Amino acid sequence: MNILYCGDDGIKKGVLVSILSILKHNKNILHFYILTINYEDTVAFKNESAKYLDELVKKTNAKNFVKLIDATEVFTANLPKKNMGSYFTPCSMLRLYIDKIPEISKLDKVLYLDYDVVCRGNLSGFYEMELNGIEAAGVLDIYGRRWYHYHGLFKQDYMNSGVMLFNMAECLKSKMFERAVLLCQKRWMMLADQAALNKSIEKRKLVERKFNEQEERPREDTVLHHFSNNFKFWPYFRVQKVKPFEIDKIHDVLKITEYDDILNEYSRLKENL
Repeated sequence: MNILYCGDDGIKKGVLVSILSILKHNKNILHFYILTINYEDTVAFKNESAKYLDELVKKTNAKNFVKLIDATEVFTANLPKKNMGSYFTPCSMLRLYIDKIPEISKLDKVLYLDYDVVCRGNLSGFYEMELNGIEAAGVLDIYGRRWYHYHGLFKQDYMNSGVMLFNMAECLKSKMFERAVLLCQKRWMMLADQAALNKSIEKRKLVERKFNEQEERPREDTVLHHFSNNFKFWPYFRVQKVKPFEIDKIHDVLKITEYDDILNEYSRLKENL
């Protein structure tokens, strides 16, 4: 199973929690890839952190690994010029370049996860689904599906990009990633990476929300719980941000305790990063 994270040094805490949760629920061979860059004031994911994570996953299975890939050269050669000043860091767009990364483009499937995704169950049912003729599989975005309709005026097809399963052969064949990068170079977009993917993916497969639960609390059948930002309207409007490694907020704000075994392990290990 090939799993991809993208980001700078700031994602390491979330990646540790995410990996620990995946190891807990999945006993098959796991290959983790972390894509990072050294660009301007961006601090790249550190080799020492990746090395420690590699040692950690090998304790579960000697065939597991964590591989850190520097995509600086590819990124700077194809800058998403119109979206470099967006709310998110340049690293948010790194997944758009994986067709140009040989270690990743040669894979059959790649499961991309945001650093704030926690696993609650076995991923095989999602990862092993049939994707013949499909570029990517994902779950509708809880907010964007109501406002963005790229492939039909009233059709709900706007996927959240925090969890996406890519069929690399089909993506390369259709040049989907190239189209996405070109869009980011020529046109400013809100949530540029997600918008570019949704505009560029022509052959998609929408799956059940249990594979990317974006609400603040998981459901009984949730497999992947995505701690995305949530809008709150009472007693005043605000954007609620709680990440999996913010243990006090997990307990006090969300009232969630089911991840305590993972978070206890995270607390014990985090200094090794």
